[in-house]
Amino acid sequence: MKNNSQVSEFIILGLSTNPELETLVFILFFIIYVVGFIGNVLILVLSSTDSSLNTPMYFFLGFLSVLDICSISAIVPKLLTCYISKSKVISFYGCAAQLFFFLWPVGTELLLLAVMAYDRYIAIGNPLRYGMIISPRVCVNTATTLTIVGSLNSMTHTICTFRLPYCDDNKINHFFCEIMPLLKLACADTYINEIIVFTADFILGICCFTLTFVSYVFIINTIMKIRSAKGKRKAFSTCASHITIVSMYYGAVIFTYIRPRSSLSLEKDKIISALYAVVTPTLNPIIYSLRNKDVKEAFKRLINKLVDNLCK
Repeated sequence: MKNNSQVSEFIILGLSTNPELETLVFILFFIIYVVGFIGNVLILVLSSTDSSLNTPMYFFLGFLSVLDICSISAIVPKLLTCYISKSKVISFYGCAAQLFFFLWPVGTELLLLAVMAYDRYIAIGNPLRYGMIISPRVCVNTATTLTIVGSLNSMTHTICTFRLPYCDDNKINHFFCEIMPLLKLACADTYINEIIVFTADFILGICCFTLTFVSYVFIINTIMKIRSAKGKRKAFSTCASHITIVSMYYGAVIFTYIRPRSSLSLEKDKIISALYAVVTPTLNPIIYSLRNKDVKEAFKRLINKLVDNLCK
C-alpha cells in the first residue's frame, strides 16, 4: 500500500466535541466494552468447553463472539486512550490498521448471520439429516471461507481508501477511522471509491439479507406445518435471538453504507455506527444467553464447576 499522502497522522474528533460530555462518553464506552468483551468471551468459552453445546449452532455462535470481540477491540480501546491521554491523534498507518481490523469482522459477520439462518432452516426443516449436512468439517470450512472473504473485502476497502491523497485537513469527524469520514477528507475525486463501497456492501449487505430472509420464509413455512402449539413455540424460540440480532445489525449497516451520497450526515452516522460497531456486539451475548435455555444451563454448570474447584 503506497502512501501518496502529505498527512502522516489523523485527529479523531470523537462522538462529541463538547469537553463536558467526554467524561460521560468515556464511562459509557468503558462499561459497554467491558460488558461486551466479558460476555463474548463467556459465550466463546461455553460453546468451546461444554459438551451439551457441541453443535453447529453453538459453533457459529462462538465464531460470532470472536468477530464481536475483534470488532469492539478495534475501536473502543483507542477511543478510551484518546480520552485518557487527551490526545486524539492516530497515525496514518494506525488508522489504516484500525479500518482493516474493523471492516473484517463486520463483513464476515454479515455472511455469518446468513449462514446461521440457513443452519436454523436445516435444523428445523430437515432435522434427521442435520448432522450430516452441517457436519463439524462443514462448520470449520465455512468459518474459514467466511474469514477469507471478509478479509478480502476489508483489504479492498482499506487499500482503496488509503491510496487517496490527504493534503491539509486531517480531522476525522467520527469516533474511529471509518470510510465515509475519510473520503470526505481526501483531496481527490472519490467517486470510484464510493462505487466500490456501494458495490461491495450491496453484495454483502443486500445479498446476505436476502439469503437470510429466504431462509426464514422456509423456516416459518416449516414451523406452520407443525401441529402442536408447543412444537411451534420451541421452533420459534430457537430463531428468536437470531432474528433480533439480524434486524439490528443489517438495518444499521445498510443505512450507513447503502444510500445516496446526498443523504450523508456524519453526525447521524456516528450514532448508527455506534449501534452496529459497539452496541450490537455487546448485546449479542446478552440476547443469546437470556433467550437460550441451553446457554443458561451451561453457564450454571460452569459456575458450579468453578465453585467446586475453589472449595477443594
